Amino acid sequence: MRLRDVTPDDVDAYLRMRCDPVMMADLGGPLPADGMADKVRRDAAAAAADTAWIKMIVPDPRVPGEVAGTVCLWSHDDGDGPVSEIGWMVLPEFQGRGLAGRVTRRLLEQARDEDRWGTVHAFPATDNAASNALCRSLGFRLLGERDVPFADRVLRGNQWAITPRTDLTPR
Repeated sequence: MRLRDVTPDDVDAYLRMRCDPVMMADLGGPLPADGMADKVRRDAAAAAADTAWIKMIVPDPRVPGEVAGTVCLWSHDDGDGPVSEIGWMVLPEFQGRGLAGRVTRRLLEQARDEDRWGTVHAFPATDNAASNALCRSLGFRLLGERDVPFADRVLRGNQWAITPRTDLTPR
């Protein structure tokens, strides 16, 4: 498995992830397809500028065109100031293989090794058992529940936090 930066050519993968009712069930439902090309362009520009880590998961490096999902780490203002956030999506046919945990850990290790991003937060839906379990298994601390804005929606999520430099448990 390898991670690579998102490129403008990743529109189909974004459509499969963000416009699918099953993939988006915990995120308020599918997003409209008509905005995806622009979203991918913006994400590719942020990745190229290194202002966000937006990585495509390539499960088999021998098949570079096959994408299993994404893992992203970025900073934004949550109304109380800047916050670093990590999120992941794995397509259904690749779920159950531990990919989400491995790629999330890999990005957290990179954040630790580069001493970048500070405390990293994750906001999985309160009823997303798999993502909450992933946070727990990686050593995130549960801070509580909160309303989380996402794609012009407000979702109820658990707020998890980890400081990779000090909290990332060894393998």
